[in-house]
Amino acid sequence: MTNKSLGLYVHIPFCKRKCSYCDFCSGAGYTQAERHAYIERLVEEIKGYKSKPKKKLTSIFFGGGTPSLLTGKEFEKITRSIKENFEISEDFEFTVEANPGTLDREGLLEYKRLGVNRLSIGLQSIHENELKILGRIHNYEDFVTVFRMAREVGFDNINVDLMYSIPEQNSESLKKTLDAVLSLSPEHISAYSLILEEGTPLYENRGSYSFPDDDVDAQNYDLICRTLSQNGYLHYEISNYARNGRESRHNLIYWRAKEYIGVGVSAHSYYGGVRYSNSSSFNDYLNGVSGDKRPLSARERAYEYVMLGLRLGTGISLSKYKEKFGEDFLLGREEIIGRLRENGLLDMREDRIFLTEKGLYVSNAVLVELL
Repeated sequence: MTNKSLGLYVHIPFCKRKCSYCDFCSGAGYTQAERHAYIERLVEEIKGYKSKPKKKLTSIFFGGGTPSLLTGKEFEKITRSIKENFEISEDFEFTVEANPGTLDREGLLEYKRLGVNRLSIGLQSIHENELKILGRIHNYEDFVTVFRMAREVGFDNINVDLMYSIPEQNSESLKKTLDAVLSLSPEHISAYSLILEEGTPLYENRGSYSFPDDDVDAQNYDLICRTLSQNGYLHYEISNYARNGRESRHNLIYWRAKEYIGVGVSAHSYYGGVRYSNSSSFNDYLNGVSGDKRPLSARERAYEYVMLGLRLGTGISLSKYKEKFGEDFLLGREEIIGRLRENGLLDMREDRIFLTEKGLYVSNAVLVELL
């Protein structure tokens, strides 16, 4: 497979405290011995890619969990292994997810020294009551302190994660959160609607809170879209907004169905037309138990190309679709596409088909019809 973009995702499962809404493969309470064993296994997995066909990394993304909980020595060991076993593009993007309650100036300077050039800071909300419901360990002042320190040490590409449709949140409190973040002028903002995931503490205690209905959620989404657009942010993906040229290059690899490698417990990869996934069991991962491996059929690749591509504001190229899969995407879908256009959910311009702002909000329903 010819591909100029290759991303590397590194999963760090450690947390200071598990957030009440999170169902990711992560948690608190790992012993020092478990942390050491995990990093050793991670480095071993990274080394396994040294003999693969050479494709330069264009992005590295440390996610979790809370990657900013790694000590300087732990982070350097993993980073050094990546540099020793992969070729890296000169203009690569290197992102680390961080929690405001786990970063200091020394850690930020260490990131700069090791080549990190993009931070993704999880704020979620500026309000104490909303942060408490989410189980976050920081407050707004912690976030502002870390954000300003990051600017002072030279980070000029920062994403801020926000969450909306939180219990006790209303349009006024959401607007205050947006205005506070905009006053700091980050390059990128991600805004996700809170989803109740079965098995999480928030799900188990759902009876204690009043959750917004679909109409309120749609109003929140509209408020975010309008506010960020008015302040110069491009809504380039369902949940993501960026200043011109500051889109997440790593996440664009996923949405454009390009190749990426994931290392760490529960990490996923798409490489050479094959989907890989590591075990989601911490102990199985440490013991080298293999995960799943499944080649994708041409039909599955076409499905993913459309499903992922239509998450983007620019949608998909019809000519590229035909070039890749040998068929006309529009053929047999004329009636459905016509109806979706009449309802203001989808549009076409020149060679591209894409969801409208309204369509992006109900993208799952639109994709069911199209695919």
